[in-house]
Amino acid sequence: MSNNKSDVLILGGGIIGLACAYYLLKSGRGVTILEQNTLASGSSHGNCGTITPSHAPPLSQPGMIGKALKWMLTPDAPFRVAPRLDFELFEWMLQFARRCTWRDYHRLARAKGPLLLRSRALIGELVRAENLACEYEESGTLYVHRDEAAFDEASHLPDTLAACGIAMRRVDAARCRELEPMLNDSVVGGYWNPDDTRLRPDRYAAELARVVRVLGAQIHESTMIAGFRHDRERIAAVVTDRGEFPADEVVFALGAWSPKLGRQLGLRIPIQPGKGYSITYTRPARAPRIPLTLKERSICVSIWGSGYRLGSTMEFAGYDASLNRTRLDAIRRGAAEYLVEAEGPDVVEEWYGWRPMTYDDLPIIGRTSKWKNLMLATGHSMLGVTMSAATGELVAQLFAGGDTALDAATFAPTRFGL
Repeated sequence: MSNNKSDVLILGGGIIGLACAYYLLKSGRGVTILEQNTLASGSSHGNCGTITPSHAPPLSQPGMIGKALKWMLTPDAPFRVAPRLDFELFEWMLQFARRCTWRDYHRLARAKGPLLLRSRALIGELVRAENLACEYEESGTLYVHRDEAAFDEASHLPDTLAACGIAMRRVDAARCRELEPMLNDSVVGGYWNPDDTRLRPDRYAAELARVVRVLGAQIHESTMIAGFRHDRERIAAVVTDRGEFPADEVVFALGAWSPKLGRQLGLRIPIQPGKGYSITYTRPARAPRIPLTLKERSICVSIWGSGYRLGSTMEFAGYDASLNRTRLDAIRRGAAEYLVEAEGPDVVEEWYGWRPMTYDDLPIIGRTSKWKNLMLATGHSMLGVTMSAATGELVAQLFAGGDTALDAATFAPTRFGL
């Protein structure tokens, strides 16, 4: 329990909470972080660690609903909605479906692009300024196709990204294998993203935690949030299993858990948990040189000096806490279709985590209208690591009340009536 009132109390110690803490501390604010488990133990831990402005286009695109319906009864499909009666998921999917148009596809890409580009630049600066030992490398990434029709269908991507100020180049099969010799002969072409970068996400989080501690953050792990104490239109304190934590300002950086706690404050935060999986190996003898996205299977391949990871897939199955063997096996099989050597010699970890998915594929960053001292920093979908630094900067700038580097209205909670 805290006897003193916190200046800013951040709920959630994942990569978004840590980035918010960093920029708030650098701006002169006092920070306390509450984390229910250990720092960065959720989606911040087992993702593929790519910093990808190339992912500006949203998941909602024409044809996606048809694919989702076709895959609903396919347990190992790259995108799967588990059949169940869930009215909140139904409402979310309806809103998602309404955005599966080319108009919204391009509009949302242009809205997300500036945040991704800003964050990519800030992460590079942060790594250098604070000497973060997180295996950061400006490597680029490569989208890879085995299917000619799918490769041609994606030919609009370079122009879509160019409209966002993001570089992408279409490359043939020979150039794909020149960029990445570990691709096999089945690859027909790909899309090269020269401005994407990579890092090891668990080490990025650990290093950021080290820095915010040095800067003076108070961190309370294994602290379960039970509720809130209100004072008119303000949150007076956060109630936990370790007592109350009073605060002047509160930041919700709770990722996929945001809707559950939001309900206690009368907020319907439109986030669904999108379950992703990864398998981490010791580094294979013939390892890829650059991160890959194996497009038809929606698999990400990440490589660092310290290891190797296959990951991704998207499953809407609520807060199902099982490690689905079918989906892990699908990752292994899918990677083997593209790579000369798909797996490392030893499995270090099999993992799943819930991504906080918004139906418009944009994060929710800003003050709520209902609670005067509550700031949301959540809903980063599949790009929490990529968006981390720009989110932290924007939260600090919104607290300061001056100009912001990004158009804050684009990400404001008010677009959902929050």
